[in-house]
Amino acid sequence: MYFITSNEGKFREVSRIAKYFGIEVEWLRMDYLEPQCSELEEVARISAEIISKKIKENFFIEDSGLFIEALKGFPGVYSSYIFKTIGNEGILKLMDGITNRRAYFKAVLAYWDGKEIHIFEGKVEGEIATEIRGSGGFGFDPIFLYNKKTFAEMGDEKNEVSHRRRVLEKFFTWLQKSRDL
Repeated sequence: MYFITSNEGKFREVSRIAKYFGIEVEWLRMDYLEPQCSELEEVARISAEIISKKIKENFFIEDSGLFIEALKGFPGVYSSYIFKTIGNEGILKLMDGITNRRAYFKAVLAYWDGKEIHIFEGKVEGEIATEIRGSGGFGFDPIFLYNKKTFAEMGDEKNEVSHRRRVLEKFFTWLQKSRDL
């Protein structure tokens, strides 16, 4: 089954998690235009619909976002763009002096089975650190705290608790059950 992404770090993470379930994932490196929508579910669904017109085999895509409570959910669906433009330093600057640091990562997976799209969601609660910590992971991992460690400090432990792990666990469990029918 294909996992479509242009993000190598995301592919490595998905591939490691898939192995827990005995599932082999092939990377189909592809850039695709993501629609601008207000919800991750909508972005994932529309993206999968567009890709399904080009690729007939089963595939899945995953879209994630960092949602910061004090910033009213920002950067949310714009996380990738915000990371590329202001990065972790910019988010920390925006959070300077803010005591409410609650945030969550949310992942939405869209699976094309050749006929229809199935949507799955995973979420992990945490908070924004006051400084960049750790050298692992990618994206906002160095500023997202979960149980007093950033995702970037956790190494493989991140794959046990992350939003991506949670959405993939739902998806792979569903996939295994649907294949048993």
